[in-house]
Amino acid sequence: MVVELYQSQGCSSCPPANANLNAIADRPDVIPLSFAVTYWDQLGWKDTFARPQFTARQWDYARSAGRQQVATPQVVVNGGRQTIVGGNRQQLDAAIAAARHPGGPQITAAGTRVSIGTARGAKPSTVWVVRYDPRSNNVPIRAGENGGRTLPHRNIVRQLVSVGIWSGAAASFALPPSPSPILRTAVFLQTGKGGPIASAARL
Repeated sequence: MVVELYQSQGCSSCPPANANLNAIADRPDVIPLSFAVTYWDQLGWKDTFARPQFTARQWDYARSAGRQQVATPQVVVNGGRQTIVGGNRQQLDAAIAAARHPGGPQITAAGTRVSIGTARGAKPSTVWVVRYDPRSNNVPIRAGENGGRTLPHRNIVRQLVSVGIWSGAAASFALPPSPSPILRTAVFLQTGKGGPIASAARL
């Protein structure tokens, strides 16, 4: 199960949600990912991890669910249409428990390729490869809403690459080179832009 937090170092409401994601970073039953967005960068502090691609992904979720805006912090579980703020640990745990566990195909890796199994009646899905930093990165914030604080971040996404489309039959795809050996890899299948996640795995 994939848990995505959209946040920014420049957002004063984000530290509690960051802390909650950090607390579940090692849970074996979920893949918690922290996506740093760019739209707070003009308010005094430029997020050191933010990328326009991650902001665009959050907008894909918003449009898919019929929302007219995006905000931080925001948590999306398994690509579902419902979101939560993420700052309340009990609410986060409840959202994870209530989410539908994907029953999609098996995902495995060997060498530089990832293999996707077979699933009858499956919708075509994008194969996403994610590289994230599992370490605790303590970031000193020198300006903006969180100026003067040092914020710990875990599972920060550093690479997000679409490697192809899986259409239900067994297939394999080339894994892109990792930007760094310290990063961990996860792969998930997602229908449409901002659609549900059908299967996911840590590699």
